[in-house]
Amino acid sequence: MKARLVPCLLVLAALAAPSARAEEKVASVLKGDRDLGEYLSSECVTCHQPSGKQVGAIPVIIGWPEDQFVAVMHSFKRRERDNQVMQTMASRLSDEEMAALAAYFGSLKPGVKN
Repeated sequence: MKARLVPCLLVLAALAAPSARAEEKVASVLKGDRDLGEYLSSECVTCHQPSGKQVGAIPVIIGWPEDQFVAVMHSFKRRERDNQVMQTMASRLSDEEMAALAAYFGSLKPGVKN
């Protein structure tokens, strides 16, 4: 029984270990392409003020930490946050696009002409 268990455990361990290529992909997605984010931001700034000033109930997204931005966008995509407009917007975005938007908006400073 033990002789058959060891090869099975080795196969499971190999399958569970992420490949170097998968790790590279995750790292590149997490970094985010600021230029792509700037290109994609036009829809966001129709509601979210690029000046960094809050208007009404629409929150400021300028200067957010990238990880927080991505986490919030994913929660809208999974419909854990209740806002139909944001759920729709987030559902259209890939992980790469979310990271790019996070990189762009995270790089901006409120009150500074960007």
